Amino acid sequence: MSNLTLKQLRYFEALSRHGHFGRAAEACAISQPALSVQIRELEASLGVTLFERGARQVRLTGFGEDFALRAREILRAVDELGDLARAAREGLSGRLRIGVIPTIAPYLLPRIVGAIAHAYPDLDVHVRESVTPRLVDELRAGRLDAAIVALPISEPDLTEVALFSEALVLVRTAEEAGLPPPPPDRLRDMRLLLLEEGHCFRDQALSFCSMRPALPRDGLDGSSLSTLVQMVGAGLGVTLIPEMAVPVETRSADVSVTRFAAPEPTRTVGMVWRGSSPLQGQLSQLAAIVQSAAQDRPADLAKPARSD
Repeated sequence: MSNLTLKQLRYFEALSRHGHFGRAAEACAISQPALSVQIRELEASLGVTLFERGARQVRLTGFGEDFALRAREILRAVDELGDLARAAREGLSGRLRIGVIPTIAPYLLPRIVGAIAHAYPDLDVHVRESVTPRLVDELRAGRLDAAIVALPISEPDLTEVALFSEALVLVRTAEEAGLPPPPPDRLRDMRLLLLEEGHCFRDQALSFCSMRPALPRDGLDGSSLSTLVQMVGAGLGVTLIPEMAVPVETRSADVSVTRFAAPEPTRTVGMVWRGSSPLQGQLSQLAAIVQSAAQDRPADLAKPARSD
């Protein structure tokens, strides 16, 4: 055990996460043979096999799964020592790893990246785009410092800060422009196009329509809001998108956009980070900068519609 090193723990964590020597080596920026040597030396030092080697992937052994939990705790604690030093300095500097969900990233990032760079010129921002459950896992594992997501997350170990709320709007074919929006219960009877499973925006749309996620639907799922809008333009159905996506997603699609009558559906966008992070003060300041930049948004393209 005396030969166990942090480098080996990081290589072990990467291999346990990727389940593949090649991908783990790429993530660690080393060669695959070098990674294999370090893993073998770690197993030799422990006197226990950590991985089951297969032709296409590797899996953790029973002991390996227990070891992985402790290793991640150690690596997270080590990373937080670095964060503690950063927190002792004025402002933010060095690398900041921030996650963003796909229904926010393309529309908000262009506005906030410049504002962050202006406020923290010594900050090196790394962005990770993924769905909420993966971002939460990476926050807990210490691979992200913060994430911009739709709230609430409702996880006791994470701090949530609301940034702003926005409306969800209805996208229909261009021929339906000017028609009043249907009531939510009518959407259940229409061909409602939604994002694939795993996107929180899908669940928000289903909730507005009072549809349970587990129920089978007669519709098509898309991998992005852009795909959904283009499908609407092709006459395949209707969809909901967040207000911030309207200027980008509707400029090249033959569709109409309508806001719902009150009470219209909304979502709250916020930042989350580990409650144990030594950077809490700096991340709160960063959240204020993101909030200010996000409020500098284009005027709404769709006005509230009245239903008769």
